[in-house]
Amino acid sequence: MTPFRGSARPGTLTPRRYVRIGGQGPEDVVADDRGRVLTGVADGRVLRIDGLTLPGSPRVEELARTGGRPLGLALHPDGSLLVCDAERGLLAVDPEHGTVRVLADSAAGEPLRFCSNATVLSDGTVCFTVSSRRHPLEHWIGELVEHTGTGRLLRLAPDDKEPEVVVDGLRFAGGVAASADESFLVVAETGARRLTRVRLTGPAAGRHDVLADDLPGAPDNISRTPGGPLWVALAGPRVPGLDLLHRRGPGVRRAAARAALRVPYRPTGYAGVLAVDDHGRTVHHLERRHGGFRMVTAVCETGGRLVLGSMWEAGVAVCEPPATG
Repeated sequence: MTPFRGSARPGTLTPRRYVRIGGQGPEDVVADDRGRVLTGVADGRVLRIDGLTLPGSPRVEELARTGGRPLGLALHPDGSLLVCDAERGLLAVDPEHGTVRVLADSAAGEPLRFCSNATVLSDGTVCFTVSSRRHPLEHWIGELVEHTGTGRLLRLAPDDKEPEVVVDGLRFAGGVAASADESFLVVAETGARRLTRVRLTGPAAGRHDVLADDLPGAPDNISRTPGGPLWVALAGPRVPGLDLLHRRGPGVRRAAARAALRVPYRPTGYAGVLAVDDHGRTVHHLERRHGGFRMVTAVCETGGRLVLGSMWEAGVAVCEPPATG
């Protein structure tokens, strides 16, 4: 296990442009091999943004409508786009024709609820997360407060009809990505502020442990640039009061969750991202405490820039990459 060892003063997350995309809540952002950025918004549309890191106005086009609420995205080697839909499950979208196909809408005998993020291994196996089996997406704050530990990591092999449960009991499972050699997966446990390592190969296959703990914020979606580190979005800063509440009994947490659901949520002005290597060591830690872009739920690297997604905003942010050296 590697505890977080960031510098005493993290680097500054420097924005260069904010691009409105005609939709609310671009929760995840992924870049294709042409540098175009794909995202899903609250009304069910899957969008592609071209020219984000170039001069001039980017072009936003609609690829498909899922009929639900798209969250995490992943590019499949067969050319399709995988979409974790919080209402419909794991979907495959044809970017050229806009068709939507359901790959999985249940697991272990129960409907998939709050399907969150996915990654694809080189053999076509899809690994994806479910954030909560108790709370739906619209009650995400209740899950974060109640700390139910009902998140899951699932796996769907190319010939399987239904996904298998790889790990149960995760604390608000969010982003998922594979190590460079695909020997393990990294899962963001948003509620526990940690990155969990799930072994895929070797004698410890199927077991999990902590890759990085005590992160400076709540980790959400994860992306990897080929040959680069894992980029982890920090959806909010550390909240000491929440850490204390998580150590209380389940009855106290349930009561606090009911109260939290009655209060309108407004994120702080915090925006943060981490880059970690496959040993859990921090490569970069960038943040902005009083910026205009809030609740960073995704980050990807493309065209020499960092692109941020957000569950809260009506657009994406383009930021400077970290300084090298």
